[in-house]
Amino acid sequence: MTNNHRAEHRIVVEASPRTVFGLIADVEAWPRVFPPTVHVDVLERSAGEERIRIWATANDAVKTWTSRRVLDPEGLRVSFRQEVSQPPVAAMGGEWIIEPLSDSRTLVRLTHDFRAVDDDPQGVEWITRAIDRNSDAELDALRRAAQAPGSGADDLYLRFDDVVEVAGDPADVYDFLYDAQRWEERLPHVKRVRLEEGTADLQLLEMDTLTPNGDVHTTKSVRVCFPATAIVYKQLRTPALMTVHNGAWRIGGSGSGCTVTSTHTVVLNRDAVAPVLGAGATVEDARTFVRDALGRNSTATMLLAKEHAERAARER
Repeated sequence: MTNNHRAEHRIVVEASPRTVFGLIADVEAWPRVFPPTVHVDVLERSAGEERIRIWATANDAVKTWTSRRVLDPEGLRVSFRQEVSQPPVAAMGGEWIIEPLSDSRTLVRLTHDFRAVDDDPQGVEWITRAIDRNSDAELDALRRAAQAPGSGADDLYLRFDDVVEVAGDPADVYDFLYDAQRWEERLPHVKRVRLEEGTADLQLLEMDTLTPNGDVHTTKSVRVCFPATAIVYKQLRTPALMTVHNGAWRIGGSGSGCTVTSTHTVVLNRDAVAPVLGAGATVEDARTFVRDALGRNSTATMLLAKEHAERAARER
């Protein structure tokens, strides 16, 4: 007989139930809000229901699955059920239950029910550990995000694009961005690279990069690769000035060849502004610093990808 297992995690949030529900409902913002979530694609959406594909970390591994979600804004519930799971998960579902304690205080219950492949005890233990770890991280992040609007946190969030036109084949640009193992020899600001790809098109990238003032920053990212069109990533280890850094490289066709767009989504760490930038530095200074530093590095990478693709086009 197959064993079904259950788990429940709770947190009290000092915010209105509607604010909390909105954060849970907005699944496309999850990579910015929830630490385990790397990327989300909405595959289908209708009134009160959506089908999504999620890439997320679980026990230091990257997993992807497809789920259906049913949103009940009146009942303040969001239920989910995986359509396609990844071993050791055989089946998984659950519910976000939002219970008003007052107009500005909310109890959030996150429930899971699951089965492990072949009822393997080691699989059950792995899944239980991943649920405990991710649920605690998600609920804490939900609490911080829900309580942030009243604390002036909007100034900590920034999102921006840099664009480069390429007179070359989109596939050559993609190959340059995908083959990060060679960035140490190709990109002047990259001093060390360690790349792992245990599952096709899912990469774990650790990198040392050089800042203009000579400091070396170590970052660790998960990259989800969509051949020839895009690479999206989330930093698991960020520099001190950022609490969240998500990004994407997107390649689209154009009349002359292709357009490469680098997108950065960042949440700044207010407490690190003065220690990193010096006494008297403001959040606005940090926004300018991060915008310039990330934009400079990503544009330099895109210009070298452009050079690579255009050289390949000339040699054909």
